Amino acid sequence: MSHSTVTTVILAAGRSTRMKSSTPKALHQIAGRPMLGHVLATVGSLDNTRSVLVLAPGMDEVARYAKGVVANIDIAIQDKPLGTGHAVRSAEAFVPQGAGVVLVIFGDTPLVRAETLANMVAACRAEAPVVVLGFEARDPSAYGRLVLNADGSLARIVERKDATPEEIVITLCNGGAMAVRAEHLFRLLGRMTNDNASGEYYLTDVVEHARAEGLGCIVIRAPEEDIQGVNSRADLAAVEAEMQHRLRKRAMEGGVTLSDPETVYLSADTVFGQDVTVGQNVVFGPGVEVANNVTIKPFCHIEGARIEEGAQIGPFARIRPGSEIGRDVHIGNFVETKKAKIEAGAKVNHLSYIGDARVGAKANIGAGTITCNYDGFNKHFTDIGAGAFIGSNSSLVAPVKIGDGAYTGSGSVITKDVPADALAVERSKHFEKPGWAAAFRAKHAGMKKAGE
Repeated sequence: MSHSTVTTVILAAGRSTRMKSSTPKALHQIAGRPMLGHVLATVGSLDNTRSVLVLAPGMDEVARYAKGVVANIDIAIQDKPLGTGHAVRSAEAFVPQGAGVVLVIFGDTPLVRAETLANMVAACRAEAPVVVLGFEARDPSAYGRLVLNADGSLARIVERKDATPEEIVITLCNGGAMAVRAEHLFRLLGRMTNDNASGEYYLTDVVEHARAEGLGCIVIRAPEEDIQGVNSRADLAAVEAEMQHRLRKRAMEGGVTLSDPETVYLSADTVFGQDVTVGQNVVFGPGVEVANNVTIKPFCHIEGARIEEGAQIGPFARIRPGSEIGRDVHIGNFVETKKAKIEAGAKVNHLSYIGDARVGAKANIGAGTITCNYDGFNKHFTDIGAGAFIGSNSSLVAPVKIGDGAYTGSGSVITKDVPADALAVERSKHFEKPGWAAAFRAKHAGMKKAGE
C-alpha cells in the first residue's frame, strides 16, 4: 500500500437511543442530507482515500444508503457495543497493513471540515505517528481532556469519567477524530483493556500505548463548532443551525442576495447562479438548481427543481420535484407546480395547480386553473401549447392537449383536446327566475315569525 494512501474508518453504529428514534442516528438529516452523507462527502474530497463504515448488526438501511453514495465502501460489523476502540478493531480486515494512514472519524459529526482532516493526515505522515483532533471547549464538562507535555505534544487522553481534579479543569478537549499510521494502529489497539469507568475499550487509549513505545503524539486543533456531535434532538438542531450558517455564507459569497439570511433554509446540494435574490422565509429542499438573475420572493418552498435565468417565483409559491421553470417564467402567489415543464416566458401568476404538465412558451395561465392529473389510480399528462391562454377558474381534465395559441373560456371544464388557435368554452346554460330570491326570503321570514 502506498505511503500516501488513506483508509478512513467511519464509526456509525449508533442506534438513536438517546434521540428516541427508530431512524438510525447516522441517517437523521442535516440540510436535507443524512449526517452520514455529509461525512462521506467530506471524506470523498480527500486525495487517495478509501473508506470503511463500521455498523452494528442489523443496520442494513445505513449500509444501503452508504453503498448508494460510495459504491466501493466496505462495511464492517461491530458485533457488540464495546466501545470506540473495539469498533475500530472490527474494521481490521478491511484495512491494508503497512504504510499509509488510517483516519478514524465519526458518522455523527457532519460539520468536520475536509481541510481539518487533510491537515491531520499530513501531520500524521510528516510529524507524528498519532494525531488527535482537539478543540478548546467553552464548557468542557461533557468531553475527554487532552493532557499535554511541556513541549506541547500529547501525553494522554483522559475520559471525563476518569479525570482527576487537576485534569477536569483542562479546556483542551478530544474532538473524536484520530489519524494513526497503519503500521502501528492495530498493534496499539491490541493492547487496550476495558479497565475504566464504562467497562469499554477506548480508542483514546492508543495515545497511552503509543507514548509507552516512544511514538510521537500531537494535537491538530479545530473550532468547537466543527466537531459538534449529535446525540440528541437538541444537538441535531444545533448542528442544523451551524450548517445553515455555512450554506448561507457560501451562497452570499457566490453572488446571492438573501434579504433576511436567518429565515432562508438551504439544502447541502442547493446550487445558485449569480445575481439571485431570495426573499424572507424561503425553504430550499434537496435537488434545487437556480440560474442567474432569478428572483424568489418571500414564503416559497422549492424542492427537486431547476429554475432558469430571469425567472420570478412567488411570493407563496410551492415548486415541487420534477418542476422545470424556464427562462423569464413568472410563477406567482399560491401557485403549485409538480413534475411540470413551464417553458420560456410563460406566466402562472395566481392560485393555480400545474402538475404532470407542460406549459408552452409565453402561455398565460389564468387564476384558479387546475390540471386534473390524478384519477385515483394513475397520473395523466396535460399539454398546454405555446401562446395558449387559459381562462381563470379552468379545470383541464387530463389527459388533454391545448393547442398552440388556443383559448379556454373562464370557468370551463376541458375534457377534450382543443385545436391550435381555437376557443373552447364549457359552461352550463345560464338560468334566471325573476323574483325567486325575494319570495324565498319572505317565505322563510313568515315561517320564523309563526314559530315564535
